[in-house]
Amino acid sequence: MFLLVIIVLTGYRYSAAQADKPPYISPVPKFTYAKTLAEQEEQLKTNPLMLRFAESRKRQSSDRYRPIYHFVSPESTLNDPNGLCYWQGYWHMFYQAYPPEDKRQHWGHAVSTDLIHWRDLPYAIYPSPERACFSGSTLVEGNRVIAMYLGTTVGEMVAISDDPLLLNWEKVTGKPVIPIQSVTGFPVPYRTGDPCIWKKDDIYYSITGGRLPNGPAGKLLPTVSLFRSKDLVNWEYLHEFIEDDRFTLIWDDYAVPYFWPIGDRYIFTFASHLSGGQYLLGDYDTKNNKFVVSNHGKFNFGSYSFPTTGGLNAPSVAPDGKGGVIAIFNIMPNKPLGEWNQIMTLPRRLTLIRNDEIGQEPAGDIASLRYNRQEVKPMVLPANKEVVLKNIRGNAMEINMEIDPKNAKMVELNVLRSSHKEEFTRIAVFKEGGFWASRQGLSLPLKGTPAPTNLYSSLIIIESSYSSLHPDVKYRAPETAPILIEPDETIKLHVFIDRSIVEVFVNGRQALSVRVFPSRDDSIGVSLRSQGNDSELKSLEAWQMKSIYE
Repeated sequence: MFLLVIIVLTGYRYSAAQADKPPYISPVPKFTYAKTLAEQEEQLKTNPLMLRFAESRKRQSSDRYRPIYHFVSPESTLNDPNGLCYWQGYWHMFYQAYPPEDKRQHWGHAVSTDLIHWRDLPYAIYPSPERACFSGSTLVEGNRVIAMYLGTTVGEMVAISDDPLLLNWEKVTGKPVIPIQSVTGFPVPYRTGDPCIWKKDDIYYSITGGRLPNGPAGKLLPTVSLFRSKDLVNWEYLHEFIEDDRFTLIWDDYAVPYFWPIGDRYIFTFASHLSGGQYLLGDYDTKNNKFVVSNHGKFNFGSYSFPTTGGLNAPSVAPDGKGGVIAIFNIMPNKPLGEWNQIMTLPRRLTLIRNDEIGQEPAGDIASLRYNRQEVKPMVLPANKEVVLKNIRGNAMEINMEIDPKNAKMVELNVLRSSHKEEFTRIAVFKEGGFWASRQGLSLPLKGTPAPTNLYSSLIIIESSYSSLHPDVKYRAPETAPILIEPDETIKLHVFIDRSIVEVFVNGRQALSVRVFPSRDDSIGVSLRSQGNDSELKSLEAWQMKSIYE
């Protein structure tokens, strides 16, 4: 029999009120674990945190809006995903968790072998000496994993784990390795924030995002500070890391940054507190230690007012070992939910499909969740007439479909539709309904250059204004994203519905996600519409989806 050893400093001696004062020691139970996988698994069977997580999941499973195949915290609320990495056969996802007895951020922890079925593990990183454990990243290095994150009130923290399930974490030096100004007592030339760590030529590098008054009339612009270290303890500030970013906005910031290779280039993902999740694409100038930007894209295409918009928020990103990266986002509610709130999106695989364009596809073993397959045979969708698909119904579904719009400039898929359309969530594609477009980006061609293959980009929207009759839902304008669709290309929609979230992938090159809260029990229908002219439904498959927690 293996005994759980409670660490003395983190026992029940500290109340929540005491915990919010230096040295900020958490009252949440904390344990040390064995060094082999078999011993750890045996310990987890009787671990008090694991038992209470299981009971909490069971108790909350009857909540009509709690997703069954998107990750949601086992107890209490969550915020940013952090430190996604692959280690010894498992994908590890960390996240900002708020334990019931201490509402400060701890790092929650879950693992998966397929990026779909997530298994809860005990809290990983606890506060002290920092007040709270904010966001950060991980670096898998040989026989250990390094976590670097923002410790509020003190600065950047580093912690290390080397056991099979990454259950035991030790903080390097026990104090911040990059302190904030209030700790140093002197002005500092850098901005502390959520860090990302990597290694090049036996040197560790880290970046942190913030803002500096370098814009027009002294307005704030996003900035990224670059640091380096030989030993994870002593860090040297180098300079501003990003070059040629003409894409982001005044007042944007580079929060929760991740910097990884993608194909033969590099991607820099982040979330701005002004305008949401996005990315920069470019090249890593390793000689001058600069990221030279050539393109930009967004993950969030609607209103962004943290934390109640029902839209996408922050990414956590890791290499997939095959030239792409895996990204998982948290997505906020736009309705009060009480004990829980935010959830995680399905994982996305981002790949470089052209020099300045990325592809986005759902990642992981989604097929393992499917059952009760239904299909709709090819058919003409008559102009200006809604076609209700009577055998396609559900609020936890996957739909994979292809439409040839022909001369229709707008085709529409309605999901979570009530019988008489009192509630519905509308997904629509406006073929060539966007900006001037070219292979080089969404811009008007220069004078004297050849005309682009297709003159306009297309637009994909999710309209959630009619998704709910609840009076406490905060409505958002339609999520509207551009996508380049060739004149002779069909429209392929891959749609995931999970009680209170709808996610749509379009032609493997664009993705949108929103939260929705239908009030009616009959809001489970699906319909199609072709506006202005006939279009052709070429194929449609749908599956009901199993719970990942069963």
